[in-house]
Amino acid sequence: MKNFTNKRYLTTVLLLCCSLGVAHAQYPKTEFSMEHCLHAALNERNGGVVKVELKLEQDIPTYEFDIETPDGKAWDIECNTKTGKISELEQEVKNADDSVFKAKLKVNEEQARKIALAAYPGEIIEVEYEIEADGAASYEFDIKGKDGKEMKVEVDATTGKIVEANSELYQVGKE
Repeated sequence: MKNFTNKRYLTTVLLLCCSLGVAHAQYPKTEFSMEHCLHAALNERNGGVVKVELKLEQDIPTYEFDIETPDGKAWDIECNTKTGKISELEQEVKNADDSVFKAKLKVNEEQARKIALAAYPGEIIEVEYEIEADGAASYEFDIKGKDGKEMKVEVDATTGKIVEANSELYQVGKE
């Protein structure tokens, strides 16, 4: 019950922030609001929002919502703030031992960490294991650079290639 209440609380806080027009001059202007994107994300996967991030993907402000569905699955759903549409849908799995993730695994986590840190030096503060919409598996590392800024770096678990790298502007919710 406590977990459900916390998820409901976070969703309420996010909606309150949206309705009060919480915005900061240091964040880029978005054509579609967090509230619009939140509704779009919840239309894709209904559940409890446990985290929201604003990041830049190819210079486009993008909201990413982490949603836990009633069936116990976790989803990362991204919304492009220029179009207001969902731009990416990924399923999170608990670890690299998940059978779907493991079936694609050719690059272990230690190797993937080295690849990510070679391109974006700093400290890895979070790791997620994701199944992409096309079935590919990837590691997503949140790396805090020496300048204090955070990057999200995805490394393909099959090829070892960096498939995405975006700067994170802010995060609300669990790390």
